[in-house]
Amino acid sequence: MQDHTDKELLSLFRNPDQKNYAFNLIVRKYQERLYWHIRKIVIGHEDADDLLQNTFLKAWKGLEKFMGESGIYTWLYRIATNESLSFLNEKKRKFFLPLVDVEKKLSASLESDDYFSGDEIQLKLQKAILKLPEKQRLVFNMRYFDEIKYEDMARVLDTSVGALKASYHHATKKIEKMMKDD
Repeated sequence: MQDHTDKELLSLFRNPDQKNYAFNLIVRKYQERLYWHIRKIVIGHEDADDLLQNTFLKAWKGLEKFMGESGIYTWLYRIATNESLSFLNEKKRKFFLPLVDVEKKLSASLESDDYFSGDEIQLKLQKAILKLPEKQRLVFNMRYFDEIKYEDMARVLDTSVGALKASYHHATKKIEKMMKDD
């Protein structure tokens, strides 16, 4: 598969005869990275799959209006992040669960997940990450696992680079402490 630039993909998408083909290229180009981003937030495979589909549905509906100020991936990442956070917030509201209970539930589902292939240290790291406040967990995952630049993260999360650096710093310190204490 030829790796098209965002500009090429958008141009193809805006051609009525190429719209479906272009969107298929976008999905194939970004679906795996987006899946793993969502998965780190919601933990469960089925939930991540559903949210990935929701992300691409919203992208399909909104791509006509996409102006290209950021990259397609950054835009999709923002949609995926918002979908994932909305899902977690809905879960908290629906079951009237405090955040600590949601963390425990996510941690338990991580342990019983057939798709998790990590060793004991990776499991310990994932559990430590789950104990972080939501924003710190999100920033840590984006920076540590996805290697997203702070500037891109600031556009996705609509916040300042300084605030993101502080969140990441606090998250790493908390994780270090949890890894040593356990």
